[in-house]
Amino acid sequence: MKVTVAGTGYVGLVTGVCLAEIGHDVIGIDINEEKIQLLKKGKSPIYEPGLEDLLEKNVRNGSLYFTTSPKEAYAEREVIIIAVGTPENRDGSANLFYIEDVVRDIGENITDHVIVTIKSTVPVGTNHRVKRLLYQDKLPHLLVEVVSNPEFLREGSAIQDTFKGDRIVIGSASQHAGDVIEEMYKPFNIPIVRTDIKSSEMIKYASNAFLATKISFINEIANICEKLGANIEDVAKGIGLDSRIGDKFLQAGLGYGGSCFPKDTKALVQLAGNVKHDFALLESVIKVNNHQPLLLLKKAEDIVGDLYGKKAALLGLAFKPNTDDVRESASLVLAKELVKKGSIVTVYDPIALENAKKVLGDRVIYCTSIDEAILGADLTFIGTEWQEMIEYPVENYKKLMKSPRVFDGRNCYSLSEMESNEILYVSIGRKAILQQTNHVSG
Repeated sequence: MKVTVAGTGYVGLVTGVCLAEIGHDVIGIDINEEKIQLLKKGKSPIYEPGLEDLLEKNVRNGSLYFTTSPKEAYAEREVIIIAVGTPENRDGSANLFYIEDVVRDIGENITDHVIVTIKSTVPVGTNHRVKRLLYQDKLPHLLVEVVSNPEFLREGSAIQDTFKGDRIVIGSASQHAGDVIEEMYKPFNIPIVRTDIKSSEMIKYASNAFLATKISFINEIANICEKLGANIEDVAKGIGLDSRIGDKFLQAGLGYGGSCFPKDTKALVQLAGNVKHDFALLESVIKVNNHQPLLLLKKAEDIVGDLYGKKAALLGLAFKPNTDDVRESASLVLAKELVKKGSIVTVYDPIALENAKKVLGDRVIYCTSIDEAILGADLTFIGTEWQEMIEYPVENYKKLMKSPRVFDGRNCYSLSEMESNEILYVSIGRKAILQQTNHVSG
């Protein structure tokens, strides 16, 4: 099929590349000329394992092309996928400015019947609104059908999620339009869920809200475990083996971040409010998540005391491993709070340093290795569970730090290993290793 993907951000780029890989003729369009020139060379502007290899391959063989021209992108296409951002407004609702901008360009440039498919996360009712906008924009002579097709990609494993996903959701008012989109995805051989448009829009928000709820729930259980002397890892394993619950998203830590969960949970609360429903459960989920990174900082202050003038290392800045995305990252919350308290903050991340610099500026010291970051540090925080952190020799904390005190927000290390190395170690939902050694000073 001749497919255009509007937006070459995370979702749009991965979608376009993977559709080209299964044999479709794909055009990606974006207003960012610099990004488009980079993509034409087969270079990815974002970090995602496996993405650049597929991008380069499909650009080279001609099945994937990029442009900034709406006329080039939208004329004579069978399917147009909208995958632009929907950032939050101040009240938490979704901002549809970019959606509306693309819709105007589509209306002005399509030349034949087309199926407009919205992959962006949008409030319930947006697809119907888009259809009205298209039809009032001089299109009564063309058949323009609108389909809801939410994405369920996890940053760091988006290629795998595309080719081996759990389901593809297609919401349509037209049987024909839904059939065409189903046929487009057929080579993936993934279960298809067909619904009406509003149900499809709601599935995306409900999925993210439920996963966010699991994360905040296990973090609250972890906080109780600490007070009662239980071990959250054992508790999570015990409840995760229940097939009704499952073991995914039961890893205690600093909370959720990224471009989806924080934005989508707030947007769903706003949507509920619009129909006069008090979504108290989800409001509590958000409150727990916002507070979680600060609990680790409070633990450090309780043990170390005033952090003013202390050298604090922060390992991991991305909101999760295998991505350079720092949006809503708990690590950045920690970094900003440490700076406010007068700490000298050194930071390290294997991928996300450049994006972090755009947020933190010159308030912290950027390092190129874990060793450099923790050298001479009074305490170390772990904010992202990169494999590099998990496999890091823990004895190096004792060798390199001024005082071997590690506050682990992702439970990267075993308690026995830290205890045997005489490292003061505080994690999430597990007992603290607080023995004092000759290296530890107040």
